[in-house]
Amino acid sequence: MACNSTIFLPFQHLQLNVSNTSGVAATPLSAPLRISLAVLMLLMMVVGFLGNTVVCVIVYQRPAMRSAINLLLATLAFCDIMLSLGCMPFTAVTLITVHWHFGDHFCRLSATLYWLFVLEGVAILVIISVDRFLIIVQRQDRLTPRRAKGIIAVSWALSFCIAVPSLWGWTVVEVPARAPQCVLGYTELPADRAYVVTLVVAVFFVPFGVMLCSYLCILNTVRKNAVRVHNQSDSLDLRQLPRAGLRRLQHQQQVSVDLSFKTKAFTTILILFVGFSLCWLPHSVYSLLSVFSRSFYYGSSFYAASAGVLWLSYLKSAFNPIVYCWRIKKFREACVELLPQTFHLLPRVPARIQRRIRPSTVYVCTENQSAV
Repeated sequence: MACNSTIFLPFQHLQLNVSNTSGVAATPLSAPLRISLAVLMLLMMVVGFLGNTVVCVIVYQRPAMRSAINLLLATLAFCDIMLSLGCMPFTAVTLITVHWHFGDHFCRLSATLYWLFVLEGVAILVIISVDRFLIIVQRQDRLTPRRAKGIIAVSWALSFCIAVPSLWGWTVVEVPARAPQCVLGYTELPADRAYVVTLVVAVFFVPFGVMLCSYLCILNTVRKNAVRVHNQSDSLDLRQLPRAGLRRLQHQQQVSVDLSFKTKAFTTILILFVGFSLCWLPHSVYSLLSVFSRSFYYGSSFYAASAGVLWLSYLKSAFNPIVYCWRIKKFREACVELLPQTFHLLPRVPARIQRRIRPSTVYVCTENQSAV
């Protein structure tokens, strides 16, 4: 069914128009491939839900952990949880059955929720990248928990304002006759096309540009700092330094250690940025082609392209907690502690080591450190 701001066309009429316009019907994937993609999507849903829930629980359980960066990570995890629960199951069912069973109104609602949670997740990544830029390049750590809450509230409001027009009919959202999920359909109306361009630019191109510039500046600063520390260590003779010079050297070393710690945290965020780019660039190009290219939208390969880019976009929901487990040792240890004793399949941590493991240290930021 094609939905817009003025008319509602029957689903059968849409199919008739598609066949008459293109002469080629959308070709679904083979049954084994569809089932494999659906099973992988369900696996991503489980991993994304459980992994991101652990992030939220770790941050929520301990008041000491509610620092600015923790709140941002918890919001990002919440967006991925809602994508895992609110969108992925319906896509998996439609992939298997090649039929939308959930009604026309829920089609538009699911598309709106999809863009809402994606927009908010991208906004959080942008905020984190700017925060890393200020800390490492500008040496300014001004993001307090109170400011983080205000920024998160503003980002939710902006994401809602950008996503909700699709619920009101500002663009063509169609029941999946040609794709395994409610998608943006082809349209020739200038207003609809302008909204889709705004949506895609807000979801990918602007965040990608901001994050890319931030990370290039950070990499340049890290390179200069490494060269400066190396040159100073080679040129200094500790036996010839006065006491004041030794104090200045110790202070420089502390600053270098702190910057090195923050650089490791930045590397984790950089990996998330790379994952975001790989998962969302194909989807952004696909969305623009769907709206602007009649031959692409009515082509026989549109269903296969839709299944591929949608699967790739959902992969990001499970990607973030995997990165946390890979990059942050104390996150893995906190996950083990959160499991009930009856579900501990791994060997128990020795008591001497267990005393040093505290979930509050996963993301806690001290006065001079910032962890991710």
